[in-house]
Amino acid sequence: MTEIVTDAVMDTIRLFPFLFLTYLALEWTEHRAEDMTKGLVRKSGQFGPFIGAVCGAVPQCGFSAAAGSLYAGRVITMGTLFAIYLSTSDEMLPILLSEKAPLSLIAAIVLCKILIGMCAGFAVDFLMRRRQTQTGGHIGESCSHGGCRCGSGGIVKAALRHTLQVTFFIFLVTLGLNYMLHSMGAETVAALFPHTGIRGELAAGLIGLIPNCAASVMVTQLYLQGVLDFGALLSGLLTGSGAGLLVLFQTNHNWKENIGITAGLYLTGTACGVLVNAIGLI
Repeated sequence: MTEIVTDAVMDTIRLFPFLFLTYLALEWTEHRAEDMTKGLVRKSGQFGPFIGAVCGAVPQCGFSAAAGSLYAGRVITMGTLFAIYLSTSDEMLPILLSEKAPLSLIAAIVLCKILIGMCAGFAVDFLMRRRQTQTGGHIGESCSHGGCRCGSGGIVKAALRHTLQVTFFIFLVTLGLNYMLHSMGAETVAALFPHTGIRGELAAGLIGLIPNCAASVMVTQLYLQGVLDFGALLSGLLTGSGAGLLVLFQTNHNWKENIGITAGLYLTGTACGVLVNAIGLI
């Protein structure tokens, strides 16, 4: 139990700097340069999915967590959020490098995730363009339902208050997830991934939705052990966005929208995994 608690603490601490810097930037935007930033976002927003897909591929989950808060504040579009979540790699790259996986395999995974994230992001923005022209939300709105009075005490205190709230929430969920993974064991998890039909992709996609970096670790290790095929691996990595969904549900109070985003990620990830297997990419 001590090890489980320690792992949960370390996983949460790693996210703290990303969350704090994100909230600090949002608070600064709200108080110092709101009009200027909104103008820049409107002008460059059409390129958001491209930038988000590339940045999301960086092997860490802090950026996906930040994206949830940025979308809740309507600083980025829904398409950019999709691009970041789909391209997020979490711990996949370090694991593959440590296991001396072929560079061609690593490049194929990263490029697939970037391209899929980019295409899905642009498609979402195209479909939602009328709704997303009505921007102007901000971090204060994203937490107003909690009565936390974001602006009180200065931007640093407000950012720190937000960060502590979200970090504590992430810690509790991470602790519970780590306990479940430890109790189930690798063999039980492996039984969830059959190699026949599309059930492997469907199961891997569900595991990827677990709002924790451990999901990418599990999916990657199962692939290296021969439990998953490439399509299932891709499905799990596409739906996996680290703590991104967790932060989204915490900061964006439109639950129907959050559920729709989650469902969209799952459908996109599993469909792409099935398609990759069908065309025999790897």
